[in-house]
Amino acid sequence: MSLVSLTFPDGNARDYEAGITAAEVATSISTSLGKKAISATVNGAHWDLQWPIDTDASIAIHTMQDDDQANELIRHDLAHIMARAVQELWPDVKVTIGPVIKDGWYYDFDRKEPFTPEDLSEIEAKMKEIINARDPVRTEVWTRAEAVAHYEKNGEAYKVELVGMIPDDGQPIRMYWHGDWQDLCRGPHLQNTGQVPNNSFKLMSVAGAYWRGNSDNAMLQRIYGVAFKDPKALKAHLTMLEEAAKRDHRKLGREMDLFHMQEEAPGQIFWHPNGWRIYTTLQDYMRRQQERDGYVEVNTPQVVNRKLWEASGHWDNYQENMFIVEVDEDHAREKTVNALKPMNCPCHVQVFNQGLKSYRDLPLRMAEFGSCNRYEPSGALHGIMRVRGFTQDDAHIFCTNEQVENETRKFVTFLAKIYADLGFDQWKVKLSTRPEKRVGTEESWDQAEADLANGIKAAGYDFEIQEGEGAFYGPKLEFVLTDAIGRDWQCGTLQIDPNLPERLDAGYIGADGDKHRPVMLHRAVLGSFERFIGILIESHAGKLPFWLAPRQVVVASIISDADDYVQDVVNALKAVGVRAEADIRNEKINYKVREHSLGKVPVILAVGGREVEEKTVSVRRLGEKQTSVVSLDEIVSTLKQEALAPDLK
Repeated sequence: MSLVSLTFPDGNARDYEAGITAAEVATSISTSLGKKAISATVNGAHWDLQWPIDTDASIAIHTMQDDDQANELIRHDLAHIMARAVQELWPDVKVTIGPVIKDGWYYDFDRKEPFTPEDLSEIEAKMKEIINARDPVRTEVWTRAEAVAHYEKNGEAYKVELVGMIPDDGQPIRMYWHGDWQDLCRGPHLQNTGQVPNNSFKLMSVAGAYWRGNSDNAMLQRIYGVAFKDPKALKAHLTMLEEAAKRDHRKLGREMDLFHMQEEAPGQIFWHPNGWRIYTTLQDYMRRQQERDGYVEVNTPQVVNRKLWEASGHWDNYQENMFIVEVDEDHAREKTVNALKPMNCPCHVQVFNQGLKSYRDLPLRMAEFGSCNRYEPSGALHGIMRVRGFTQDDAHIFCTNEQVENETRKFVTFLAKIYADLGFDQWKVKLSTRPEKRVGTEESWDQAEADLANGIKAAGYDFEIQEGEGAFYGPKLEFVLTDAIGRDWQCGTLQIDPNLPERLDAGYIGADGDKHRPVMLHRAVLGSFERFIGILIESHAGKLPFWLAPRQVVVASIISDADDYVQDVVNALKAVGVRAEADIRNEKINYKVREHSLGKVPVILAVGGREVEEKTVSVRRLGEKQTSVVSLDEIVSTLKQEALAPDLK
């Protein structure tokens, strides 16, 4: 029998007979490890304990203490256990696919009747029965012919189609049994159903899904579930989801009267006065920040001839996401083809190209609050977070290769201040490095990646590496902020691009008198205003910082005799820049407070007879039960300061 050499994480190696399984390796190390083992990593691949090892390899044995592997296996097994439970309850249901996704899994079923919430409860109960049965999980390798014959015999047409989709490249076709129930699966899996914790999963919802994502195919029913190895983690996740539902920007948008969407303009936003106030306040703040950091602001056309998009490369690579506009110029009965711009960068190069540029003009930081339009499938649209029409806080820095590192440092510092001002103290940087398919020399990639890395370090921050995730023409940085309930949002970017200046013939005269290509740095802090405002709303649960709140103060009368004084208070606040409004309706003060609290007004000033006589106001702040009585002069002075944006204080 031939031998294989297996190298363990500590660097030690041992020889075993070829064909040994990871389970046997675990037991050879210790009996307790053999009992605790759930899977292995072999040569970087996640490996089932039952699979044979036929070549020399590195190996690591995993137990339930290894979070990533444990959660993956639990979720993968639960997808199979759920499918088995469904077919035990309703034998006529046909199964398709059930992959692991973030925090859980889903499985698609072909069933005539729609699944109901009561059905989900019944499926959960059946799943727990299967788990408690501790049925063994086993795997076999079949030929294509065997797999097709098996599924044809059992009337599983979707599985027959799936077998036909598997590349005939020598890879095994694996069959897994969970007890007597069988499924086509590449694995790995746990060793028995009882290894799945039966109190740390939950079925969440049902949605429609076309078979293989094609609307010409049958509509299936997709059941989603979430699972963690620890019940406490499941509870925390469900609490987060409950909190996220309360913070949904679409719900808060209605309550705060910020915006609406309608079918006549899919993916486009109708901003109401309150929402547009947030938008313009945020834009004014960003404009001040950019001016202070040395940016010049431009504005470029929204409709641009296809010739520019062809020259930039977008026509060939991005056309399916562009809105095409055809115009019969001068009624010549010959259509001119244009496109609504999906991004601003080619237009910024046109501005750069006007007039002769010198090395003394660099770096040139060019910013635009550019309105862009991109086609997104209707199913992908989501409130103001995923839209077809949006505005970017977009900018492009034209610089020399030698300036890239310092511009990176400068941008990271710039971004950090803005995130802090907007209430986001937790964020991380990811550096995406060279992909397999790329242009440029290895030396140029080495330099570009080093410039970004050194710039981040010079700004005082750490970063994560995303191997191979860069664009074909250059590496990039992604800035991921964490909101108040722990969700991550990728917002800011910094992308090195030597490609577009080359394609669009951008150049400057260097100190040597020759023409040189600038490097173009694409950068954004917020990304799209629309999406970032949605993130702000959800992170703050609608309780926006006072300076950013669309309605800052409501002055409410307790008695009608206070109406004139209410207006005096409103006028005094408006005079110092506070957004104030009067509520002198003939309603009880408690009703007014409830209504304006639902609308997330940060400060409500109540005024009655005593306040009129003493020239005071009763102050109630959003989220606080206690009220205080202060003089008019004091509240005006206090709120005047609070109304200032952070950069103006």
